Amino acid sequence: MAVSGRKVSDFQGSISKGSAEDFDHRCEPCLAIGQQIEAHGFCVDCQGHLCKNCFAYHQRIKATKHHHLVNKNNMAKHAVSKESDECTEKCQVHKKEVIKFFCLKHEALGCNDCIVLNHRACDIDYIPEKCAGIGDSAEFREVLSELDQKMNEVEDVIKLASCREKELDCCHDKLLKEITMFRKEINDRLDQLQKQIQTDADKKKSTDKQTVKKVLETFTNISSDIKQLKSRLQDYKASQQNGQLYITMKQAKSKLKSDEIKETDKSLETTNMQYTFEQNQDLTNMLSRQHALGKLALSSSLVSTKRRKPIEQITQKEYINIKTKSDQEECFITGCVVLSSNKLVAADYDNYKLKVVDIKNKAVIEETTLSSNPWDIAVMPQDHIAVTMPEKKAILIMTTAGKLSITRKFPVKGECSGIAYHQGHLYTVCIDPKCVFITDTQGNVQNTIKLDNKRTADPYYLLLSKDLRHIFISDAGSDSFFSITLQGDISAEYKNKNFQGPRGMMMLNDGSLLVCCCRKNGSMHRISSDLKQCYTMIDDLLYPSSICYNLDHQEVYVGCISDQMIVLSAK
Repeated sequence: MAVSGRKVSDFQGSISKGSAEDFDHRCEPCLAIGQQIEAHGFCVDCQGHLCKNCFAYHQRIKATKHHHLVNKNNMAKHAVSKESDECTEKCQVHKKEVIKFFCLKHEALGCNDCIVLNHRACDIDYIPEKCAGIGDSAEFREVLSELDQKMNEVEDVIKLASCREKELDCCHDKLLKEITMFRKEINDRLDQLQKQIQTDADKKKSTDKQTVKKVLETFTNISSDIKQLKSRLQDYKASQQNGQLYITMKQAKSKLKSDEIKETDKSLETTNMQYTFEQNQDLTNMLSRQHALGKLALSSSLVSTKRRKPIEQITQKEYINIKTKSDQEECFITGCVVLSSNKLVAADYDNYKLKVVDIKNKAVIEETTLSSNPWDIAVMPQDHIAVTMPEKKAILIMTTAGKLSITRKFPVKGECSGIAYHQGHLYTVCIDPKCVFITDTQGNVQNTIKLDNKRTADPYYLLLSKDLRHIFISDAGSDSFFSITLQGDISAEYKNKNFQGPRGMMMLNDGSLLVCCCRKNGSMHRISSDLKQCYTMIDDLLYPSSICYNLDHQEVYVGCISDQMIVLSAK
C-alpha cells in the first residue's frame, strides 16, 4: 500500500475524537480532547475560540484571567486568519476514528482502519499533508462551479415541479368544469328530446280527442233523432193520425237504413288510442357501458423534465421542405413550436395555413387553412395550442390531438402578434395598440401592460423571463431588444448596428436568449439575460423569423421567408 506523504506506521497516531456537528467555530480546548462544541467567545491573546465553560474557566485561572476576551458577536473582528490542516470529521464505518486519508484509486475517504482493511494496496493521500492551500486550488474552484451548476439544476426542477403542481390544480379544475359542462349539454339535449316526445304525445292526444268528440257528437245527435221518431210514432198512433203515422214510419225506416252509425263507429275503432313510451335501446346500451359519460385521457404533449444542456455552438445541419401543392405563395413561417420529439407545428403567414411537420421524415403531414394570416403559436397543456390572428384581432385555441381543429376563438383588442403561455395565462403582445395583454385561456383580460410608444415600433415577439418578473420583447421596427417589468417599465435594452430586425427567440438554460435577426440576409445572436452582452452564433439564414428547440434531438428549427425550414445542430 503506497501512501503519499505518510508512512503506514504513522496511521495510528493520526486518530482524534469528535463529532460530526457542523459549527462556524468550535471550542479549541475541547477539540483537543476530541469534543466538538460550538464556540461561545474568543480570546484575542490566545487567538483561540472558547465554549461557554472554557470561556468562564479562562477568566478564572491566574495565567489567563487578564487576557482580552470577546463575545460571540465580536469574534470575527479580532480573529487572525489561520489555516488548519487538522481533520476532525469522524468515519461513518468506524465511529471513533477520524477521516485522514483518501484513496486515489477508489476515490474514497477513510480512516486508519478503512485504509488498513480495504485499501492496503492502493495509492493513498494523507489529508493533513495534502490539504495545504487547497482553498486556492483549481479543484476547489471546479467543485464550487459544479455545485453551482447542480444547484441550478435542482432549482430548475423545483420550479418545474411547482409549475406542474399549479398546472395539476388548473387541469383538475378544468376537467371538473368540462365534466359539468358536458353533463349540462347532455341534460339540455335530453330535455329537448323529452320535450319533443311530449309534444308528439300532446298532438296525438289532441287528434284522438277530436275523433272521440266527433263520435260523441254524432251519436248524441242520432240518439236524439231516434227518440224524437219514437215519440212522434207513439203520438200519431194514439191520436189516430194515420197519414202522419205513415210518413213518420217511412222516415224511421230510412233512418234505420242509414250507414251513419256504422261509419262513425268504424272511425272510432280504426283510431289507435293506445300508445306507450319505448326507450331508445342504443342509449340504454350505451349508458350501461363503463365509460358512457367519458374517461380521463392523458395528454401527449408532456412537459419535459430533462435539463437542457448548455448550447455552446450551433451549426447548420439540413433543411425541411414545407412547401405543399396547394400553397399559392412562398412560405413565410412566422411561428413554430415543437409538440413532441418528432412533430412540430408551423404558422405559414402568407399561405393562411398551419402545417404539422414530421421531424423524423422531414415532411408536412397535415395542413389546415385558416380564415386569415396566422402569426405566432404557443403550446398549452392537454394537446392544445394558441394561435394569434393579427388581421382578425383574435386568438384561436386549437387541439392537436388527432387532426388540427379549432375548439374556440376569442377577440383581442389589438393587432396581436407574439404569444406565450404560462400557468393558465396567455401573454400576447400587440402592435396596435402597443401593449401586452395578459388573459386567461377563455380570453378574459387579467392585466394590460402598455408599451412606450416613443421607444417601440413593431413589437413582434415576446418571451417570459425565468423568474417571471420580466418580459422580453423583440422590436423589429426599432432594431432593439428590450425587457419590461410587469408594470411596463423598460428594465434593459440592447441595440447595435449589427443587430437588425430582431424577431423570434428562445431561452437557453442559463437564462440567456437566442434571437433571430431577419436583415442582412439573416443571422442568429446570443444575448445575456441582462441584455449587456451579445455575440453572433451563425449567419446567412435566409431571413429567419421564428425559432423553436427540440431537447430530445438537440436541434433548433428556424422558420424563414423561404419554402425551407432550417435545422440547426445545437451542441
